[in-house]
Amino acid sequence: MSKRFENKVCIVTGATSGIGRAVAVQLGREGGCVAVLGRNAEEGREVVRQIKADGGEALFVRTDVGKDAHLQAAVRKTLARWNRVDVLINNAAAMTYVPLVDLPPKEWDTLMNVNMRALFRLCQLCLPHMKHGSIVTVSSVHAHQTTANVVPYATSKGAMEAFVRGLSQEIAHTQTRINAVAPGAVDTPMLWENPNVKSGREKITGQVGSPEELAAAICFLAAADSSFINGTTLVADGGRLAAL
Repeated sequence: MSKRFENKVCIVTGATSGIGRAVAVQLGREGGCVAVLGRNAEEGREVVRQIKADGGEALFVRTDVGKDAHLQAAVRKTLARWNRVDVLINNAAAMTYVPLVDLPPKEWDTLMNVNMRALFRLCQLCLPHMKHGSIVTVSSVHAHQTTANVVPYATSKGAMEAFVRGLSQEIAHTQTRINAVAPGAVDTPMLWENPNVKSGREKITGQVGSPEELAAAICFLAAADSSFINGTTLVADGGRLAAL
């Protein structure tokens, strides 16, 4: 196993399950010092145990990314432990399944806090401590092709990709890069608990990816292997968009 992240300090949000967990484990396996951020303490401690069992170093910080105080505390604890940030993986996400006309404004605000404001704040908090770093945020094919009843989610992911393009220009002089990965259908609870999928309104056609396959794409963008890639979105969807 290569050690692309040897002694690199990595923050991963939504790291207790699904794609985030797979990313955290791979970063640790490749030598990273991983701050595992998530809401479930039991699952978070299990991820830390797995990383340490693979020879990596890890810290769990219980974090609700929708709360600014939690984000500040998570970055502060990471810096107290390792004194810098080299990699930021923004993965945590929320989704709604309600027609827009019926959506309570509070639910719109909650989703935007989790999906977009957290990215903005984490970049603000981490960038002063990053040098030659890499930020990767997890978007979605819903930023490109979407379905009914997920307007806030699709909107947030479209905004995320615009954020990536703009910020890449602002931080170019720092030699820190920012990119996005847009997954298609991935074998995670978010996919199978989707009411549109359960009801059959949204058909899962084509390939369903594994969290580990998405982790490979995300870690590629986080590593020096992709040093000439900046401000872009890598679609990792098993060809789903091409079939729509």
